[in-house]
Amino acid sequence: MKILVTGGAGFIGSAVVRLAVARGHGVVNLDSLTYAANLENVAAVSGSPLYAFEQADIRDRAALDRVLAGHQPDAIMHLAAESHVDRSIDGPGSFIDTNVTGTYNLLEAARAYWNARGRPAGFRFHHISTDEVFGSLGETGQFTEATPYDPRSPYSASKAASDHLVRAWHETYGLPVVLTNCSNNYGPFHFPEKLVPVVILNALHGRPIPVYGDGGNIRDWLYVEDHADALLLVLEKGRIGRSYNIGGENEATNIDLVRSICGHMDRLRPDAAPHDRLISFVTDRPGHDRRYAIDPGRVRNELGWRPSVTVEEGLRRTVEWYLENEDWWRPLLARQGVGERLGKA
Repeated sequence: MKILVTGGAGFIGSAVVRLAVARGHGVVNLDSLTYAANLENVAAVSGSPLYAFEQADIRDRAALDRVLAGHQPDAIMHLAAESHVDRSIDGPGSFIDTNVTGTYNLLEAARAYWNARGRPAGFRFHHISTDEVFGSLGETGQFTEATPYDPRSPYSASKAASDHLVRAWHETYGLPVVLTNCSNNYGPFHFPEKLVPVVILNALHGRPIPVYGDGGNIRDWLYVEDHADALLLVLEKGRIGRSYNIGGENEATNIDLVRSICGHMDRLRPDAAPHDRLISFVTDRPGHDRRYAIDPGRVRNELGWRPSVTVEEGLRRTVEWYLENEDWWRPLLARQGVGERLGKA
């Protein structure tokens, strides 16, 4: 199978690219190389005859048409998106442009390409989204595929809109789509503005570790390589028109997650005092959802997928990776906004 992966130089997209090539799939990586993208993320496969790179923007319809016609993929995995909630609070316009208008352009390009090829039965458009579209849970319960949408941030609202567009293009035009909504990802190659790498790098440099509010916000943590495995499985075996929630079955409060990372740092890079001394509670961001939790029953029961990495094992691997890969993360610290407090509204 030849797969066009949008956003393949990003965090989750690059994990999909690496795994797909390792499994023998042809991959066309389409990425506009915005601030959070990094071709070093796919350096391990860049020399493979199965891999090709196209620098293009999903907001550029002509570029999409050119890439599809030139490479003739069997499937599209759409991961290109603006994804940082704090940045969406400061500048929502780019999230609407990329996540909504960009998805519309890609859907139209995919529809034209699919029609021009005679509507092949094996074609798939896989749209990758987030559990944040469902809003915030109380102390109990989990998100299912039937949970009503209730986005609370410009980011999650833009992703909710893109989900609706994908479903509409399936119902109206018959485009063969599958959708997935995932919980919080973490792991190697995570851009250093997100919580897990921020904690690791601040602990490494002896800087305050910022924790929003009281640290009680709960997320379901999914190791990125587990996620990539699930995404390829859904692409290959998921039912057309179906959505699948993908979770790590690893709920944790932010403060517990931070303390766990500090514990790994204490063991792997000991300091004069425990690293959790650096924890600093800061003013919460506006509209901060209290709890997310995924019920992955559908993907487990229909497709046989379960996460293989516990949060403790995944955090240990992630901390080790950052400690061993300074050449990867150090240049990224100079990129716009990294290390700054964003999203204060």
